[in-house]
Amino acid sequence: MTGEPIRVHRGHMRDPHSLYQALRDQGPVRPARFHSRLPGWLVTGYAEARQLLGDPRLSKDSARALELFPPGTAGAYASALSAHMLNSDPPDHTRLRELVNKVFTARAVARLRPRIEQIATDLVDAMAPGGSADLIEVYAFPLPITVICEVLGVPDGDRDRFREWTRPFVGATDAEELARAQRELTAYMDTLVAAKRAAHGDDLLSELTRVSDAGDRLSHAELVSMAFLLLVAGHETTVNLIGNSVLALLRNPAQMAALRADPSLLPAAVEEFLRYDGPINIATVRFTTAPVSVGGVEIPAGEFVMISLLAANRDAGRFPDPDLLDLARPAAGHLGFGHGVHHCLGAPLARLEAQIALGRLLGRFPAMTLDADPADLRWRDSTLIHGLHSLPVRLA
Repeated sequence: MTGEPIRVHRGHMRDPHSLYQALRDQGPVRPARFHSRLPGWLVTGYAEARQLLGDPRLSKDSARALELFPPGTAGAYASALSAHMLNSDPPDHTRLRELVNKVFTARAVARLRPRIEQIATDLVDAMAPGGSADLIEVYAFPLPITVICEVLGVPDGDRDRFREWTRPFVGATDAEELARAQRELTAYMDTLVAAKRAAHGDDLLSELTRVSDAGDRLSHAELVSMAFLLLVAGHETTVNLIGNSVLALLRNPAQMAALRADPSLLPAAVEEFLRYDGPINIATVRFTTAPVSVGGVEIPAGEFVMISLLAANRDAGRFPDPDLLDLARPAAGHLGFGHGVHHCLGAPLARLEAQIALGRLLGRFPAMTLDADPADLRWRDSTLIHGLHSLPVRLA
């Protein structure tokens, strides 16, 4: 039984968990309308989300997405920046991912640890003990943007502009702001890629200009869009993973004390944070290419499908007591980074950054407290990103 179509709008994203629980109680897959105009289906159950994320009958169909989200309404589909692997299906996706995988390896990520540790240390050193701070502004944002800019070889003087450029692509904005960000970021990435081709450095983007597979290479346009994907996905996810994790700890002081007492729990704790309140709400656009039976209903061919990773990770059918933060929970199998061929390429880097960021922060400020009424916290106005505008803390 699917019930009446639920209207999915950005207002739901401020506190989505209670809404998703109510929807799951009615059925894990149901008709929905996105922004009151686009009919489709909303998936809130874990088993159903995992099934669909791995189902080849669901397509990214970026050409159709561009028709549904024209320029000025969805930046990820409105410019030359969209021709990356997150918006493509096999075999194009397979080709692009195999080329990038040659550079973005686990060993390459592991080599970044000392530099990430130094960046985190410098940031906590700059915070005044006993004072108040917006943790998003002074820590959760600058750490991953510094890391990803160094990975891409972006000059120091250019990094401050990236926050304003990338924000419109993951949140609500007006058409003029989005169009300006597209123009400026496309022009910048075009120049940066050309510079890396002309003079190779030690950064990942320089390596991407050289990588090949059986003579195949990334074109200039593919490099530009790939750099954009790595930039946005490489910092937005981690910003909100750090912010959401710290908020979860501040609301659960016993869990924070346990983690502070035993830092070896950090890797498992990050998995629980990804499950409990991950940085991605609804996964990127998908369409059915054939009828698909899931969750007791049949989704016809050609339908728009919204898969909520946030909802799936709070499904009691997969995770007992899902609304309880439990750092000792076996959280393996969560969908915080998706599933299937589009599983997040940067997941190892995000995990490493979160572990280091949380470890440094708890070690330096063991009595940190929330410096605001939880009801006053403002969540991002986005159906894609689940994160805070700000996180006021007192650094006791």
